[in-house]
Amino acid sequence: QVQLLESGGGLVQAGGSLRLSCAASGGTVSSYSMGWFRQAPGKEREFVATISWIGGSPTYADSVKGRFTISRDHAKNTLYLQMNNVDPEDTAVYYCAARKRGGGSSIAAQYDIWGQGTQVTVSS
Repeated sequence: QVQLLESGGGLVQAGGSLRLSCAASGGTVSSYSMGWFRQAPGKEREFVATISWIGGSPTYADSVKGRFTISRDHAKNTLYLQMNNVDPEDTAVYYCAARKRGGGSSIAAQYDIWGQGTQVTVSS
């Protein structure tokens, strides 16, 4: 069965950049829509970005639009999240998720497979 493993998190200063990776193993995710979500301490998990398996334009949360970019490399079976001009409000555990059927979605409950998460901390 497919498993997802995030990496690339860490400590970064406000205004800096970070790239998160989500490597899939145990099978291909090329036919799955993928998404990134995040959860800050004391808050609910929230949508960050999603990309459909059929291509097309990704969808972003308003809070990250223009700063974050989601992309995927089918050959490497990997999903990415490029984070630019980060803000302390971006501090959270970031999760990648795969949706077996359907297009990209901002609804966490519609995803079937989740990674363990990677911590991103933005200092001011």
